[in-house]
Amino acid sequence: MSDTAAAPQSAPAVGMPPGLAHPAETLDLPDLPADAPADALPVDGIAVARLYGEPLFKMPLDLYIPPDALEVFLEAFEGPLDLLLYLIRKQNFNILDIPLASVTRQYLAYVDQIRNHNLELASEYLLMAAMLIEIKSRMLLPPKKSADSGEVEDPRAELVRRLLEYEQIKLAAARLDKLPVLGRDFLRAQVAVEQSLQLRFPDVAVVDLREAWADILKRAKLNQHHRISREQLSVREHMSIVLRTLQGRKFVEFHELFDPARGQPVLVVTFIAMLELAREHLLEVTQAEAFAPIYVRLAYQPS
Repeated sequence: MSDTAAAPQSAPAVGMPPGLAHPAETLDLPDLPADAPADALPVDGIAVARLYGEPLFKMPLDLYIPPDALEVFLEAFEGPLDLLLYLIRKQNFNILDIPLASVTRQYLAYVDQIRNHNLELASEYLLMAAMLIEIKSRMLLPPKKSADSGEVEDPRAELVRRLLEYEQIKLAAARLDKLPVLGRDFLRAQVAVEQSLQLRFPDVAVVDLREAWADILKRAKLNQHHRISREQLSVREHMSIVLRTLQGRKFVEFHELFDPARGQPVLVVTFIAMLELAREHLLEVTQAEAFAPIYVRLAYQPS
């Protein structure tokens, strides 16, 4: 059983003998006159009663009702802390100064009652009873000071803390239970509306059409395509251009062979063309000293 359950309830639990259901549900008896014999009064003109829907023509003479068929539980607790808190609050005890002798005596009396019916349930309560007896025995001993603060320890402190936490949870659960609950306090209303067979289209104004068209144009601008085409550049063609530039000139500075205005791809192809010409020994690249200007000339001079 959980210690964080609801408050004790005064709910009688009735146990019926085997073979007989709750009389309010399955046994239908008529309003009988006081002087009429029980075995001669019919129900619906024939039977004296109905059991599980079947007619009963006479009352059974050998009906046995065991002594423990009817059990009434006046108080139902959800655990040891629930019982202990009930005993403290019922007698208006100060929860910070619990009289353990009186509370333990009442607690053990309740445990003795439930031990006769449910030993498994009583074991959980016996654990708390042992804790109460231990706390009471520690209170009879000389007080012991705490090693940290030097103050006298109260053996009831841990029990008080658990009781206060349980009471807070119990009160919070009661507040939640008071909130309206669907199916218990109110029902969801459902209304069925018959749809018209004739379709009705919405009215569209000119302003709405203009705004819709403007939105389409705006989205179209966001989905523009940019096509990238590859420029066909020939290394052989630029080799010829370099050779024509060097013809008739003795030396040409390196940077004069490049035209930055034509773009980076042309500069790269021109440079590759110069490397190819140098590899084929068709031009020479010279420099007088370190960091001096670089000159390019033809490797041969035409006659």
